Amino acid sequence: MSSPISSTSAPEIVCIGETMALITPTDAPLADAAQASIGLAGAESNVAAGVASSGHRVAWASRLGDDPLGDRVASELERRGVELWVERDDAAPTGVMFKDPGAESSSVYYYRRGSAASRMEPGFLTARRLDGVRIVHTTGITPALSASCRETVDQLFSDARTAGALVSFDVNDRRPLWSREEAAETLARLADTADISFVGRDEAERIWGTATPAEIRAFLPNCALLVVKDGDVGATAFHGDDEPIFVPAPVVDVVEPVGAGDAFASGFLAATLDGADLAARLSAGHAAAERVLAIAADLPPLVPLA
Repeated sequence: MSSPISSTSAPEIVCIGETMALITPTDAPLADAAQASIGLAGAESNVAAGVASSGHRVAWASRLGDDPLGDRVASELERRGVELWVERDDAAPTGVMFKDPGAESSSVYYYRRGSAASRMEPGFLTARRLDGVRIVHTTGITPALSASCRETVDQLFSDARTAGALVSFDVNDRRPLWSREEAAETLARLADTADISFVGRDEAERIWGTATPAEIRAFLPNCALLVVKDGDVGATAFHGDDEPIFVPAPVVDVVEPVGAGDAFASGFLAATLDGADLAARLSAGHAAAERVLAIAADLPPLVPLA
């Protein structure tokens, strides 16, 4: 096992993707609510905040509207110790996500079409900007936002490798954003060419028809390190031609599952930076996910400074 990755003049990890303002009614279903809370929602920024909480230097890269909701997203991530590599757009808004937890069938509603982040274009992060970064992380949500975002992710994979960084990719399929056919081809291509890929067993079965971790590995044979998450069962890591390593998930009283996959990735990647072995990385992922499963929010609350 390699030695722990040391910090440089650059962040250790850069996470790229959209973060939205999250509106959650607090007194009734969305249609009847008079009160709501405002937070943030974004898979890549969740990972960034989780890695930062482990004491590592991390940046989040994206675009935000030049508006109060963009200010809200930026200030919350800065409070969590995340460096911002952000462009502000005065012609496109920050995306918004509404939760409807009080409805008969709990749902989420996205208002992100034409958002500032959806206007990311190839070269948004250049190889020169990524010089010294050890891991570049994104998810399957980013290429689903727009054609230009899809091209941005393709270029990002190339620029990250030119800069000497590992590419980390979480499949994170979002059905409302694109067709199953589009998702299946693009997500398979990106997951198979990443250095580290995370995929849920259930989402892989939904989009690719692969029912077991072994089938997923056979479908994605070229990914150097493939991590298959199987909910409350556990997670399996496939590294090259080595025997797969399985670590069971801890027993958790689940309050809400949203954000647990991002937390798992943050724990796994932080442990990767620490030079941990694969079993320890999987355990760190489970521990991070456990903390989020036990709360209603995507991110644990900040501990007030003494």
